[in-house]
Amino acid sequence: MILIIPAIDLKEGKVVRFVQGKYEKKVYSSDPVNVAKHWQKLGAKMLHVVDLDGAMTGKPLNLDIAIKIAQELKIPIEFGGGVRSEALIEKLVNAGVLRVIISTKALEDENFLKRVVKKYAEKLIVSIDEHNGAVYIKGWKNTAKKISTDALIEKLKGAGIKEIIYTDISRDGTLKGPNVMGVKKVLKSSGMRVIASGGISSVLDIDKLKILEKHGLKGIIVGKALYEGRLTLGEALKRVG
Repeated sequence: MILIIPAIDLKEGKVVRFVQGKYEKKVYSSDPVNVAKHWQKLGAKMLHVVDLDGAMTGKPLNLDIAIKIAQELKIPIEFGGGVRSEALIEKLVNAGVLRVIISTKALEDENFLKRVVKKYAEKLIVSIDEHNGAVYIKGWKNTAKKISTDALIEKLKGAGIKEIIYTDISRDGTLKGPNVMGVKKVLKSSGMRVIASGGISSVLDIDKLKILEKHGLKGIIVGKALYEGRLTLGEALKRVG
């Protein structure tokens, strides 16, 4: 069954929303832990927690909040945003984070990637963030040395990565629907487990992606649509149940 994964985007200790990687100054809550418990209560089986400050600065600034969420909830979380050292991966794993999301460091340092995959294996998931065919890193501020998504996928497969998050940046936070063809292409070229992110606006979008379950789609990250009331978590869960 496909997981519906509510997103909790953290900036300066608050739950916020970005659009295409740009802060739109929309604060949904000043209590991220309470928000996490809310999604758990409504039936979420996993949460996607991102430190936006960390993604942009290279060092997580909301780490204590993420760890508190991981330790106080019964459901697992995946966490990313500025995770660029083996020591931090180890800290997160020891704190109870189920999946540690890596991106920038994994793309820039192949030796680092191979080393952490060998040590942490299934505890890692790589985020591929794409815009118009280019892969972006460092909080979506820079392109990754002109490497294509296909070339990156081959690199990740060679390193032993088994699961990825695919985000179409142009759809993120826009409520314009997911890039279904882009997700399908990544599923086909990678042969890996894939979590789709970006653009979900309604249960119809969930339906469009659910078709890809047979191709290996494992999860759908939903953010703004839940916070803006475009769909409820219950409705989304029913669509994939």
